Amino acid sequence: MSTTEEPTQGTTISVTEQAAEEAIALLEGESMDTDIAGLRLYVQQGGCAGLSYGMRFDNEPEEDDTIFEHHGLRVFVDPASMNYIEGSVLDYEGGLQGEGFHVENPNVVSECGCGESFRT
Repeated sequence: MSTTEEPTQGTTISVTEQAAEEAIALLEGESMDTDIAGLRLYVQQGGCAGLSYGMRFDNEPEEDDTIFEHHGLRVFVDPASMNYIEGSVLDYEGGLQGEGFHVENPNVVSECGCGESFRT
């Protein structure tokens, strides 16, 4: 389902303003056009709990991606990943423990001890 429109009820990914600002700054640092390019959020096999999150910048969405826009940031999610992460919030955390993006996923039933992988 390729869309730049509002996704169907219940299938949404949210992005905090802080996460959007950080991602947009990184996109611009890579000289990517933030009107077309975006952050790809996906789920992959791996980690001690079975699944892990992945993120990368893409110049444009794939044909079957769902596209979310929050605070000027475009987020691309493929259909298979959407099954695991719908309803999630992408946040950015800073501090003494390190900085980085974090996915708050309401579908997770357990995480590994390091917090890098999960099970739904």
